[in-house]
Amino acid sequence: MSSGGSGAEEVRDAGTATAASVAELFASLSGRLSPETATEIISALYDVPKSWVKLEPNAPVDDVMHERAMRAMDMISRGAPLQYAVGTAAFRALTLDVDERVLIPRPETELLVDIVLEMRRGRSGGIAVDVGTGSGCIALSLGAEGNFDRVIGTDVSLDAIAVARQNAGRCAAVLNAPVEFMHGSLLSPVLSSPAPHAPRPCLVVSNPPYIALSEASQLPANVRDWEPFPALFSGGEGMDVTRQLIRQAGEALDDGGILALEVDARRASLAAELVAQDGRFENVAMRLDLTGRERFVVANRQER
Repeated sequence: MSSGGSGAEEVRDAGTATAASVAELFASLSGRLSPETATEIISALYDVPKSWVKLEPNAPVDDVMHERAMRAMDMISRGAPLQYAVGTAAFRALTLDVDERVLIPRPETELLVDIVLEMRRGRSGGIAVDVGTGSGCIALSLGAEGNFDRVIGTDVSLDAIAVARQNAGRCAAVLNAPVEFMHGSLLSPVLSSPAPHAPRPCLVVSNPPYIALSEASQLPANVRDWEPFPALFSGGEGMDVTRQLIRQAGEALDDGGILALEVDARRASLAAELVAQDGRFENVAMRLDLTGRERFVVANRQER
């Protein structure tokens, strides 16, 4: 599954400084956490299937891995999400570094990549821009699975850009197109490009923040208290960033270019209405997530 994880073979060849076996590590973790969570920690740290934990109980655990597991146990005991505790998150075919500087990639966002790739079927080349890239999950997946000349990820957070660039290095071997990350708000880094006659993007894709400030108390504690505020919240109604992004996408996209947004299911119709009212888009549609909720809005830039 990974583009840079340790893998089962490396576990068997772990260093000679052994603190415990996998079975002993599992027992230690299970003393404070559920067996399921203990299994998830070990499988995530070693980047192997969860079944491996039971199949290889005698595999050695070196001191470094033991310390990472203890640290993960402590973080989860304090309410941290599993992904932050182990420092990685799975996204499609990639394993990415994540921490409190970036949003944890969600399964819904994996589906957004599927939608984009389907809309791009039969096309090749062009520039894709992932706005609010965070960990770089969308940009790197498009670089690995898409057929683009270039992929750009933008983020207003320098911390997020640092994480995304780290993940670009981690995933370099599986990328089919160059992926770069630029600091700035939404599409500003692309719109302000000094290059004369620079080609317009053929795709703008984003999972922007879309939670209203008044809804903070409704979020699970491991989201509200751990994930970065700017990646979650977008003004009093949750639509400020989406509204601004739609305007910028109309300016930036090439004729026929794709706009693809992940949105709050409660506000999908409002997001679609904003795209339609902009006047520069056609083929505006909402797409459903795996639970049947209206979760995505897509459109094409009209010809100028």
